[in-house]
Amino acid sequence: MKAFFEGIQSLFVDFLFLPLDFLRELELTSWFTANLLNWIFMIICAYFMVYWIKQLKLHKKNNDEFQDTTAHSFLK
Repeated sequence: MKAFFEGIQSLFVDFLFLPLDFLRELELTSWFTANLLNWIFMIICAYFMVYWIKQLKLHKKNNDEFQDTTAHSFLK
């Protein structure tokens, strides 16, 4: 049983966490490069937030929204 858990430890420490170890060492030389993936995700999220807000404004302008407050009994 002990060998099983040591095998799981070896899998994660020796193989699956290697990219994270690389990023940890890279952070000492260039913080922006180490966080490049985070910057990419933030840009993607910001883009889709702007897209979503534009779509909401478009639907509001066309009166396409259906806001029925009786959909839930607790809103009556």
